[in-house]
Amino acid sequence: MNIVSLRIVNQSEAKGKMTTRKKLQLGIYKIINPVVRLLIKAGLTANMVTTIGLLLNIGVAIIFISGAEEGRRGDLSYVGWAGALILFAGLFDMLDGQVARLGNMSSPFGALYDSVLDRYSELILFLGICWYLVAMHYFLSSLFAFIGMIGSMMVSYTRARAEGLGIECKDGLMQRPERVIIIGVSALACGIASHWMGGNYKVTLPDTGFPVFETISIFTIPLTIMAFLANWTAIGRLRDARRTLDARETAAKTVQAGAPAANGTVTVPGNAVGAGMEAAEIGNGTVQAGKEVVR
Repeated sequence: MNIVSLRIVNQSEAKGKMTTRKKLQLGIYKIINPVVRLLIKAGLTANMVTTIGLLLNIGVAIIFISGAEEGRRGDLSYVGWAGALILFAGLFDMLDGQVARLGNMSSPFGALYDSVLDRYSELILFLGICWYLVAMHYFLSSLFAFIGMIGSMMVSYTRARAEGLGIECKDGLMQRPERVIIIGVSALACGIASHWMGGNYKVTLPDTGFPVFETISIFTIPLTIMAFLANWTAIGRLRDARRTLDARETAAKTVQAGAPAANGTVTVPGNAVGAGMEAAEIGNGTVQAGKEVVR
């Protein structure tokens, strides 16, 4: 029986480089860690923090729906308050993971619970946004909001499905933190700007009256950009996963052909073997993923 060691290398990490996003994330963690320790001392668990985030996003949807039912077109104060609460709820989205890590509360169910409630939070958030835009007759913007909801779900789904196949799939521009920041900041800015510009400010095309910019555009234009970039991120993850699966298939065929590299090592780009997969029977040989794996 032939024993062939697979060395799986993620190119950017193999070079010892840390991405800008990772550096920013570590910087944010340094800022929020004192708050995290206070939450742990107060007896809050990571799942409690996750649940609070969900409840806050329900509050966001309630604000949008209240604005749709009780407000009037041009009254964008509801959008502004919703944006502020989106950013506050997003803080809890960062805190729960750190509470789990620093409080030694990490568990498989906790990771599943966090992922499921995050999806509920996003769907409820987009429910409120779409409700508001439809009620205020911003029909085109409501369509883009719906496309944004699809993209947000597919970004998460492609990662979950890829990781189910043993492929690490965390890359992409429009991940959940970016989506939360774009929606929250643009909504807050829209609400603030409406006090200066007026809620019904409008720039139209000559002779047509077609609006090319309104006060609400401060919210809906970034939302539209986010919608397309989220779907682009999902498609990009799908392409990356396919390349890794193709590399895995090529490595398997190489082993089956009995022609591994001279030193007994087959190098596969990306995470071609899933985490925790210690050995996979391929044909009449055995492929072992050992401690050389770099993710």
